[in-house]
Amino acid sequence: MAEPLILALDQGTTSTRAILFDAQGHALAEAGRPLEQFYPADGWVEHDAIEIFQTSVAVLREAVEKAGRAMSEVTAIGVTNQRETVVIWDKATGQPIHKAIVWQDRRTAPTCERMRNAGHEARVSEITGLLLDPYFSGTKIAWLLGEIPGARARAQAGELLVGTMDSWVIWNLTGGRVHATDATNASRTLLFDLKAQAWSQEMLDLFDVPAALLPQVLDCAADYGTTEPGLLGAAVPIRGVAGDQQAALMGQGCIRPGEMKATYGTGCFMLVNTGETFAVSHARLLTTVAARVAGKTTYALEGSIFIAGAALQWVNEGLGVPGGGSGVEALAQTARPDHGVVMVPAFTGLGAPWWDADARGALFGLTRDSGLAEIAQAAFDACALQTRDLIEAMRADAPQAFGAGVELRIDGGMSRSAWFSQRLADLTGVAVGRASYQETTALGAALFAGLGAGVFPTLEAAAAARPSTDRHEPGPNSHAREGAYARWLDAVARVRTQS
Repeated sequence: MAEPLILALDQGTTSTRAILFDAQGHALAEAGRPLEQFYPADGWVEHDAIEIFQTSVAVLREAVEKAGRAMSEVTAIGVTNQRETVVIWDKATGQPIHKAIVWQDRRTAPTCERMRNAGHEARVSEITGLLLDPYFSGTKIAWLLGEIPGARARAQAGELLVGTMDSWVIWNLTGGRVHATDATNASRTLLFDLKAQAWSQEMLDLFDVPAALLPQVLDCAADYGTTEPGLLGAAVPIRGVAGDQQAALMGQGCIRPGEMKATYGTGCFMLVNTGETFAVSHARLLTTVAARVAGKTTYALEGSIFIAGAALQWVNEGLGVPGGGSGVEALAQTARPDHGVVMVPAFTGLGAPWWDADARGALFGLTRDSGLAEIAQAAFDACALQTRDLIEAMRADAPQAFGAGVELRIDGGMSRSAWFSQRLADLTGVAVGRASYQETTALGAALFAGLGAGVFPTLEAAAAARPSTDRHEPGPNSHAREGAYARWLDAVARVRTQS
């Protein structure tokens, strides 16, 4: 019998990629296409949903072709996606009524502020585990329904559908037969009751979103239909779905309480598994679904940093430092010791634990001999110091996760750098486990799909395919670490607009 092959679609913020895996979690081939960003106004970010689907089909085909295999040999497809990014489309024609609104978009900040001032946030958090912030899908959906002429009436009449990018791609791949999402993506909408594991009518009423728009919510390993044969060249079962950060949590094997990971891409997202405990955060973290498998829900605390790798991109493109991220890193390593420059990369506001949509980026500590090298290093340090913010918040909310031998497992583009991994350990004071294979988001989607297709008999068997890690212990200079963090907190206080 031929060895099972699992095809993962990783629909991200800046690109769409596909990776073909074998049953041991080894990547056989991959393909990717960049994704165009649209910025129609300050703080607004949009994607072309049609482009997302077209590139999804292209990379799925290309990855299998690169491996020299046939699509008919693929056992299952797993889908992972940029969460919170949402699109509404015509149920009959399949045409979006507007471009997709991206998770980074801040256009609904005034709406969130009005709802907070009206006293709604406590109830929203109690039901959904989230805060009232433009980051999440609910206010984006409400904006589309309110701003596009006739949209709310058409939604109430059942003529429109809404979905995050997993739902959009699956609906198209299955020829419009399946309108579904998984529990992890649903948990990021502001519309999902985490304890009941169902859409909340109370939240739908609060945001004025008709229930007829919404997809069915399934487990992370489940039957999401079969692709149209003409799209990929064969009818392939779709058997796994998870939002990108929960997929990475799975890809890092963090299936037990206390295990945690951080993914460094455009932003940085850190999750700690809290098991079946619905942990309520007192430090303005999010409670979210870690996974739902065989009807059993596990939860996580999550902290979201809006700008991580994007800060390096700004140094590269905005300040003209050549060589991409590697060029910025090479320059950063030449910075003067103890230069004192602090970057707060609040280009689109501050995420957890501050949640200040109106904060903006700034540089502090510049002197006459500060140069691009010091600014480049400050960009890397900002990623580490924002991670420290999340660690301190999680330590307060889930102290059981920070016992002896605690390790932060990292992946994503920045984790390829051993220098950054060590600097992260030094500035956070926590050991860092760097995955030998960084594409754990796609791997997690493949593992869920393998579980859904019966390739893996149990969740534990699927998680056992995670990559090995090398471990970076924090340096002994706690005085320097605490000094850097004190400067960081002072800088953050200076850019914040909300206390």
